[in-house]
Amino acid sequence: MLHAIHLTKHYQTDHSQLTVLENLSFEIRAGELVCLVGPSGAGKTTLLRLLAGLLLPDKGEVQLHGQPLTGPSAEIGLVFQKANLMPWRTVFDNVALPLQVQHESSGVIQTRVTHALELVNLTEFSESYPHQLSGGMEQRVAIARALAQDPQILLLDEPFGALDALSRERLNNELLRIWQSSGKTILMVTHDIHEAVFLAQRVLVLGHRPAHVVATIPITLPYLRQRYDQQFTALAYQVRQAIG
Repeated sequence: MLHAIHLTKHYQTDHSQLTVLENLSFEIRAGELVCLVGPSGAGKTTLLRLLAGLLLPDKGEVQLHGQPLTGPSAEIGLVFQKANLMPWRTVFDNVALPLQVQHESSGVIQTRVTHALELVNLTEFSESYPHQLSGGMEQRVAIARALAQDPQILLLDEPFGALDALSRERLNNELLRIWQSSGKTILMVTHDIHEAVFLAQRVLVLGHRPAHVVATIPITLPYLRQRYDQQFTALAYQVRQAIG
């Protein structure tokens, strides 16, 4: 469904050219949940922006359904680490905003937003405001906002990174439920190795900058996974060793 082919991306600094990604290739199949891990500064966020069509590579290309991706696509939704909700809009209106910008009809907006809020279990909070929500609930609103646009692919950039450990574990379970009920294809960036092993069918490991994929580790444990059993720990150790 989504294919990164020999991606290279440079940034120009005051005195030199910084290569963030170099000759990076991988593919994501329809319906997969894949996690991407790697050291800080390896270019994970840059890679997600390339995959979303928000940036163009200096070399190589991103393909969606076998066709070059040259800009943002309605088939790809992107969720950032910060929820970036508008404080003066209700949960419903925050989720509806992209659809309103696209001039969708009121009927389409009502149907899609209602369904998205059902998927993230926030129906009863549809008329609440962001200041009335916990951090985890705000992130669920951000995910609902992306889901309301009905993309085939969700790209998640450390969506739970700012949450405490218990909230993060709860949202991991929520994300699995959303993935299994929606049938979406999900690629999620995380710094948390245990989170990656808990969620993913495959873990892609980026090396140090300039980054490329140094390992692809299949996670064959059945869902729901036990974070502290021997097989889980062994896979987490394998991912950690691949990062270096």
